[in-house]
Amino acid sequence: MKVTSKKIRRVAVANRGEVAVRIIRACEDLGIETVLLHSEPDVQSRAYRMATKKVCIGPASTAESYLQIQKNVDGARAAGADAVHPGFGFLSENYEFAQAVIDAGLIFLGPSPEAIRRLGDKVECKRLAEQLGIPLVPGYQGENQDVTHLVNQAKLMGYPVIVKAAAGGGGRGMKILRSPDEAKELIESAQREALSAFGSSKVFLEKYLDRAKHIEFQIFGDSTGKVQHLFDRECSVQRRHQKIIEEATSPSLTSELREAMGQAAVAIAEAAGYKSAGTVEFLLQDGKYYLLEVNTRLQVEHPVTEMVLSADLVKMQILTGQNEFIHSSNSVFSPRGHAIECRLYAEDPFAGGVPSTGLLGHVHFPEGPGRRFEYGFEAGDSITSYYDPMIAKVIVWDVDRPSCIRKTVQVLKDSTIFGVKTNIPYLIEILSHREFVEHTMTTRFIETHFANGLKPIEISSTEAALIEKVRTNPVRFRLGESNGVGSSITPSPLKSPFVGEWRVLQ
Repeated sequence: MKVTSKKIRRVAVANRGEVAVRIIRACEDLGIETVLLHSEPDVQSRAYRMATKKVCIGPASTAESYLQIQKNVDGARAAGADAVHPGFGFLSENYEFAQAVIDAGLIFLGPSPEAIRRLGDKVECKRLAEQLGIPLVPGYQGENQDVTHLVNQAKLMGYPVIVKAAAGGGGRGMKILRSPDEAKELIESAQREALSAFGSSKVFLEKYLDRAKHIEFQIFGDSTGKVQHLFDRECSVQRRHQKIIEEATSPSLTSELREAMGQAAVAIAEAAGYKSAGTVEFLLQDGKYYLLEVNTRLQVEHPVTEMVLSADLVKMQILTGQNEFIHSSNSVFSPRGHAIECRLYAEDPFAGGVPSTGLLGHVHFPEGPGRRFEYGFEAGDSITSYYDPMIAKVIVWDVDRPSCIRKTVQVLKDSTIFGVKTNIPYLIEILSHREFVEHTMTTRFIETHFANGLKPIEISSTEAALIEKVRTNPVRFRLGESNGVGSSITPSPLKSPFVGEWRVLQ
């Protein structure tokens, strides 16, 4: 099929943080200028400093900035953009936003509005999967949203049951019903969360699989509409339905399962006329797989796929937007080695993950072969309470999974962030756990072993004095400066609660 090329000279990035940096980098590689559509607080961010142009679209509140369709479109047009990349989160799976971008004469760097609508609505997506013969978890996807009716449906299914938002994902509007006593309250809570996050209170019910693994397939539709899957990722390490650590490829799949699930992923994408990057998610339990949902956007964890395939999904999205990327017999992807991604959050791992805000001091990531760091903030930037507390993603590649786990642990030990608490000790403990090492973990891994984070440990008065010194003036602490305490202390990375917050410097 012949397609007409459309040259993109400037891309507006309708997002923030590390994903905005990721998109800007891809544009730079292609010689394309960028426009950052940002909120007021995000003038203190790496993406703001990197973008060719900047347009403020509103205050800190996402409802008044990043979720405002017209403000994003107007900002892109005012800055002379040819295209808009939505990143992930915010408006990335909003078909009305995609349509508004197109109606404004711009290119939407993602799937078509119709594909987003069909697959992004979890209920309609399941109906399409059912027509294609793709296995589904037993559940209720009806139009009747009366709470009493939903409670009765849950009872018919048998507890536990999970309630999910029909219009979105990412753990929002998701609750597990374990008994009839709590069903009404939790369903109403899920409906409120869904309305707040996605503008729709519609939910659906599924039988909760309590020993399942979460496996997803990266799909990509080229400029002609031909879809390929770019293999799989293991995403079973989750806290409150939010992924923490992801891997490519999954160590849980046999070659037969990988082929069957990959074919199912391609089938549903082709049925929706899918173009650009997307992800088809499955649950795997007792050797059987079930469609979970389709995410019609780039995923947070896309770098692990890129690392094992030597691909660049963002560049592929941009080239597809220009009608220049076409799958060919020469573009057969084959995974090599193993990759792990850890989401690095500003939070207290010894207080159940309570977010930590403040001014970043020294930030250091140990560069080296097979190490990739995607971060949205640098020394002198502030981590605020307005948004998700992710500071960075740490992505590591090695020749096999055991080597990759060891290397990832070492990379985390050698990473340094002053000024806020981070989850680095938490990540190290997870990677070192027997179930993770033996890849027997399920989606209940965190709930079972790390539900309350890590246990606090005692520290010496000297350590406490140093910690207080760093916290009160984090920007002063740089590599090579004296710590001012009088002696050098090197706490064990696996025992100290402050790894990732400070390092004792000679």
